[in-house]
Amino acid sequence: MMLAEMQRDFRCWLVAGTDEAAVRLGAAASAGLSVYQNNYRAQLVGCLEVSFPQVRAWMGEDAFLSTAITHIGHYPPTAWTLDAYADDFHATLARQFPDNPDLHELAWIEHALSGAFVAADATPLAPDALAGIDWDTARLLLAPSFASRLATTNAHAIWRALGDGGPVPGGEMLAGPAGLIVWRRQFTSCLRQVDALEFEALRHLQADGSFAALCELLVGRLGEADGVAKAGSLLASWLGSELIERVYTD
Repeated sequence: MMLAEMQRDFRCWLVAGTDEAAVRLGAAASAGLSVYQNNYRAQLVGCLEVSFPQVRAWMGEDAFLSTAITHIGHYPPTAWTLDAYADDFHATLARQFPDNPDLHELAWIEHALSGAFVAADATPLAPDALAGIDWDTARLLLAPSFASRLATTNAHAIWRALGDGGPVPGGEMLAGPAGLIVWRRQFTSCLRQVDALEFEALRHLQADGSFAALCELLVGRLGEADGVAKAGSLLASWLGSELIERVYTD
């Protein structure tokens, strides 16, 4: 047997425990294969536990372990680092718990915060960086750590309660749609729930970048005076929160 073939069969055994692979590896090797497989799966369970401690606390130990084992069976590692192994866990949660959007959103929060921490750095804008900007042609670039998703449940409140160690509310739907945003400010990953209008504005800005187009959007929603005022207040908030990496003109 060639080394490459042996490595392929060994990987098949670790991932799926197939009898065919065990036979090809030989009786002498197969006697100890279960040790390697148990270690492989235990390492991946540990990786998910480290990546989703709040989700684990919310679900409970038994439910999380069962889900992790199911996930390992469907998603073997494909990246060079185990840091990426948590990327597909949301798909398993959606399949195993299709009627629990609070769980899906909680998992997104946890994963997005971890991703923001290792995202590319962004230098805070100096106050004089905005001097002389032509706002009719200005374009805004969001921080590379920025991530967002629609919020339909109180997952934000659940996350805060789990982090604070206080009473954790039960999952419930929000009265209306909102948004969850995550980014990194210096060395701290940040989470905020925003209303539907700000969420729409940030999504629009991420796709287009034009401040004038953002103003048009808000004027269309609120009217001219209130829309322009809202654009100014959102810009000030985003700059103060270090959500904006760069302001430039075409």
